[in-house]
Amino acid sequence: MKDYHLLDEIQEDLKQNRITCADLVESYLQNIESQKKLNAFVEVYSEEARHRAKEIDQKIVNNTAGPLAGLIFGIKDLICYKGHQVNGSSKILSGFESQFSATAVERLLAQDAIVIGRQNCDEFGMGSSNENSAHGTAKNPLDPSRVPGGSSGGSAVAVAANMCLISLGTDTGGSVRQPASFCGIVGLKPTYSRISRWGLLAYASSFDTIGIISKSVEDNARVLEVIAGQDGKDATCSSKPISKYTEAQPQEKFKIAYFKELLTHEGIQTEVKEAYQQLVEDLKSQGNELLEAEFPYPDYILPTYYILTTAEASTNLSRYDGAHYGYRSESTEDLDSMYKLSRTEGFGDEVRRRIMLGTFVLSADYYDAYFTKAQKVRKLIKQATEKVLEDCDFIITPTAPTTAFKQNSHSNPLEMYMADLFTVQASICGIPAISIPYGSDSENMPIGMQIMAGAFEEEKLFAFSKILQNKTR
Repeated sequence: MKDYHLLDEIQEDLKQNRITCADLVESYLQNIESQKKLNAFVEVYSEEARHRAKEIDQKIVNNTAGPLAGLIFGIKDLICYKGHQVNGSSKILSGFESQFSATAVERLLAQDAIVIGRQNCDEFGMGSSNENSAHGTAKNPLDPSRVPGGSSGGSAVAVAANMCLISLGTDTGGSVRQPASFCGIVGLKPTYSRISRWGLLAYASSFDTIGIISKSVEDNARVLEVIAGQDGKDATCSSKPISKYTEAQPQEKFKIAYFKELLTHEGIQTEVKEAYQQLVEDLKSQGNELLEAEFPYPDYILPTYYILTTAEASTNLSRYDGAHYGYRSESTEDLDSMYKLSRTEGFGDEVRRRIMLGTFVLSADYYDAYFTKAQKVRKLIKQATEKVLEDCDFIITPTAPTTAFKQNSHSNPLEMYMADLFTVQASICGIPAISIPYGSDSENMPIGMQIMAGAFEEEKLFAFSKILQNKTR
């Protein structure tokens, strides 16, 4: 079966009886099995997907199928699906079965999409390489010696390697956009609150966002149109009306901000800088207005992000204590040792590191010095970013400072954190951002470009993204 890049192509073939949903599911299941070494999935819902495909095929025959019939999707192992395991790729939640489904999953299923399995990720979303998983490292399908990015690494691998058409990932500081960049596909982090967080295992609640990984901008827009919108189960979910994202059409010209200092930044791979320069020149040649933006707080973005997210992680992950559910150490002698040993044995190194950092910045002696200051700086970063977007339609940057790096090449945690250099700004500000493939390096590894827009301007973001996508097809 051919590799589909658009749901429209699938639905046209379904309409013409060239394929069935059952055929699609079998094809994807074969791809998952033949590429097991990539470690994209931690659980495959084979029989369930087959059964569901037969039901949808009958609906198609009866002309009662929903608008997403033929869409096969996977879910990151941080997103709940009733009656199925979810463990955040962590030993601490080993064997835990979800009692309800995430709103985003429910909405896709209600439109006759088919879920095919649960996908590998960095433990509780903490990582930029998918090397921090209790299920082992996921591998980049373009070069298995390299990482796929993280934390939604398995979700990006699955789409790039044609194991499903769409993946639902999560993005706290770039965890959808960076793996999309590393794997050469499209990754969207929508505006914070645009998609309900109900059914998402919490890492940092004021940053966490469900995002969409796809092969095309068109399918990304189509899925967002279905899963976005108000949800009574999530008090932080926006009630703002949903735009017709699928009808987004580019206007003639745009006003676009870029950061000139990124063209000379020492920490950025040369080929990424060259691609960024080429993008600026190409957009200028098309008649767009490119403005050299000045941002006063570039050195504070990463520290602010990591202070605040580790603090929130310390609080959110305190619920995993060995007492209520999940892993409990067998070496416990009393209540105190049960807490200590269960959490020490159940969490991986990176999660323990972030919990300790977060606990430190929340401690009475350091709360004002770190957490309170970081909250104030977050506000300044948000205001400065919004000021740039008042004068421009978009801000463009590389998605990541490098292309996909070799596995086990970043032993220093600070080196790994630098992979989030460009993605965390949108997360701090709560604005939408998307990664679009834009060329490749000398070793044919994809380069991604990030586009940021104002809050709830996803429709405009999709319109502009189609221009970039068409240039690289």
